[in-house]
Amino acid sequence: MKNVLARRSTAFLQIVALTVLMAACGSNGNNASESPSPSPGASASTEAGTGSPAATASAGSSAPVDSAASETPKDLVKSTLVLNWFAEPEHGGNFAAVAKGFYKDAGLDLTIQNGGPSVSSSQIVASGKADFGMVNADDVLVARQEGIPIVAIATAFQKSPQALFYHKESGIKDFSDLNGHKVYVASTASFWQYMKNKFKLDKVQEMKYTGSLVNFVNDPNAVTQGYITSETYTLQQQGVDFGTLLNADSGYNIYAGVYITTEKMIKEHPDRVKTFVEATVKGWDYYKDHSEEINPEIQKMNPDMTLDMMKFSAELEMDFAFGGDAATNGTGTMSEARWTELQQQLLDVGLLKKTEAIQNVFTTQFLPGDKH
Repeated sequence: MKNVLARRSTAFLQIVALTVLMAACGSNGNNASESPSPSPGASASTEAGTGSPAATASAGSSAPVDSAASETPKDLVKSTLVLNWFAEPEHGGNFAAVAKGFYKDAGLDLTIQNGGPSVSSSQIVASGKADFGMVNADDVLVARQEGIPIVAIATAFQKSPQALFYHKESGIKDFSDLNGHKVYVASTASFWQYMKNKFKLDKVQEMKYTGSLVNFVNDPNAVTQGYITSETYTLQQQGVDFGTLLNADSGYNIYAGVYITTEKMIKEHPDRVKTFVEATVKGWDYYKDHSEEINPEIQKMNPDMTLDMMKFSAELEMDFAFGGDAATNGTGTMSEARWTELQQQLLDVGLLKKTEAIQNVFTTQFLPGDKH
């Protein structure tokens, strides 16, 4: 099984790497040579670079209804989406849109590329190697502060499934109870900086986050970061009696699985952005009721993840994707109030140095319907 704990803990290393890349080659990355693919077993501490994802799936080859097609019709526009991790149910809407032909119907020949611990979707999108990528909302704000012109255009999840896991016997009930415990966490993670500041966590023993559950499982007083949609399954399989503190419940309520593109793409190809967003939303709405049909398509790109785990993850993620504002305003929606609050939180803990007009950070103009 893939190392699910390691995901998305290297955001700031990726931003640094991207800043160097942009300075070196400017915004024209279309002629850059492909870099080696990262190993699925790469360490979470691997510094993010320009590594190409390990696998791809294109609309012309993986959609069951078009499996016999040998060539992409010439009227389809080739486009690429870089995931924020190895393929999993948290990308279910995109795989549904490929499998059911929604992207092709919209005029796109979309290729989905795996992410991973050494892959920065922000970096690949900003360099011009891909039209679209997935990140978390705080990554967008930090990247823009560094002069990287990415823009959020929709979100897969209204709140993040990331959480802190603890042993029930530890007596932990709330975030303030973390004092006095070992916490395995990425020390530079934005959510952790926020929690330390808000709950005065000055007596926590911060432990190097390696992506392994072993130390947590063997220490009843330890705490580790993880994802409700992934680690819950693994810990249940191991018979661990655990509890969770959902990051969003701390007040750090970010959008997760945010779709990004560049300011340049929005300016020069708004129709392409619109068709991508609309087809993606349609895919998520399909995946909501047909996840078990689509999961085998996801597994083709991530054979280490079992269908049982995918079923479990898909069931748990539904409220994260379709609850909150999405229940009334539609799948993928985002609000100015949420983005403004996040920007202020990052300013308060020193991860941002200045404010930016929030209208530059995200847009809902490409979402379908008029409810956004």
